[in-house]
Amino acid sequence: METEKGSVKKVAMQYGLILGLVSVLLSVIVYALGQTYEQPWWQSLLSFVIMLSCIIYALKAFKESNGGFLSLGEALKVGLATALIAGIIGVLFNMLFVTVIEPDFAANIVEKASSDMVEQNPNMTEDQMEMAISITEKMVSPGVMAAMGIILSLFFGFIISLISGLIMKVEKPAHLE
Repeated sequence: METEKGSVKKVAMQYGLILGLVSVLLSVIVYALGQTYEQPWWQSLLSFVIMLSCIIYALKAFKESNGGFLSLGEALKVGLATALIAGIIGVLFNMLFVTVIEPDFAANIVEKASSDMVEQNPNMTEDQMEMAISITEKMVSPGVMAAMGIILSLFFGFIISLISGLIMKVEKPAHLE
């Protein structure tokens, strides 16, 4: 049992670091292309494909190190731990980004959201506009962004791990336990 826990930790750390660093690299590329505030569709798609690949490779690596066996529980542990490590790296980068690299990020997001609201709904009342801006300001606060980053990473990590684990699982026969 102890060996398995060590394997989960080792595999999750390795693939979580890879996933986190590649995700940060993707964010830097989007920033360098000047598309940070647009959130291009291809960034979301590529992020998902990268996460899917890293978690599947992590499950394969764990399965190989575990004698070819992988239970659904182990798949969930490996996948969620991988997603958590990557999520923490992503949150740390985002904190660095919004405080050092682009300190006006929150203000710029609120400004863009305001202009988009006026453009999409010119009949919006002043009260509706203030409420929408207030919600937007709360959503781009560092604490909410950090929490959402971790929650989304774990959510997608869970879904990917669950489906991949169901496909890849090979239970240990009772006589080998």
